[in-house]
Amino acid sequence: MKKLINDPQTVVAESLEGFGAAHPDVVTIHSDPWFVARAGGATANKVGVVSGGGSGHEPLHGGFVGVGMLDAAVPGAMFTSPTPDQIAPAIQAADSGAGVLAIVKNYTGDVLNFETAAELADAEGVTVRTVVVNDDVAVEDSLYTAGRRGVAGTVAVEKIAGAAAERGDDLDAVAAVAEKVIANVRSMGVALTACTVPHAGKPSFDLPDDEIEIGIGIHGEPGRRRIPLAGADEITEMLLTPVADDLNLTSGEKVLLFVNGMGGTPASELYVVYRRARALLEERGVEVTRSLVGNYVTSLEMQGASVTVLRLDDELTALWDAPVHTTALRW
Repeated sequence: MKKLINDPQTVVAESLEGFGAAHPDVVTIHSDPWFVARAGGATANKVGVVSGGGSGHEPLHGGFVGVGMLDAAVPGAMFTSPTPDQIAPAIQAADSGAGVLAIVKNYTGDVLNFETAAELADAEGVTVRTVVVNDDVAVEDSLYTAGRRGVAGTVAVEKIAGAAAERGDDLDAVAAVAEKVIANVRSMGVALTACTVPHAGKPSFDLPDDEIEIGIGIHGEPGRRRIPLAGADEITEMLLTPVADDLNLTSGEKVLLFVNGMGGTPASELYVVYRRARALLEERGVEVTRSLVGNYVTSLEMQGASVTVLRLDDELTALWDAPVHTTALRW
């Protein structure tokens, strides 16, 4: 294992220290317990938006803390859910009296720990609503979930819910728009290689050089099937088609197309995937009106990509376009 770390047990803390030192204008790092908050604290009378999950998926979630997106993010250990005693203080830090929306990816540990943290926050007088992201069409159940996993579609949920909170929507309205995104976003990914979790010291699964895993999860969970390595266009079709079919996309609809890298795939290859995915949507008569390409929900150094499609209407488009200023997403 070759990694730029000192000790597998301190890599998350040291990474957070560096992250906070590099971006003090955007984030504040709290260390006891660890969480990332928006610099300057909660905005008065604004709904707070909080998310979190295991580390190793950067920039998710800390990279999306800032104006127009998250108010706080809670990082667990590598590929491990944060604990309730981490999450509850982050919820309290994000609260300015208007309540807090918790955006949770559908992994059993995340769901249970955020539920417990919400109960702790409620006991302190904070009103918390929770939405669960389950955009992965690859499998219904995995090693980590009951039901579909939450993957790259989480970025769209956080961006759009964050924009709704920023414009002054109340808690019920922010939760409703988050649920609207969840109902209209789907994803599917592929792994070309496995990643190595620092404390494990070896690849998380075995994948021969001439094979790929279709439908992989962001923790290296198995997908739909393992197949011989194919060309990018063929692989992209295997990802895009189930996504578009699950959304029941029809001619004339408008979408956001998001091609996400798993951490080890160069931008040039992600744009090859985007090229084919967009062409496939256009063949269906679907108009791609918004795009995002890059490494936003990673799996350490895994080589691979995912394709996410979000069905858009005027409201979701306006919220996607609304100003955002985080370390990983800004316009």
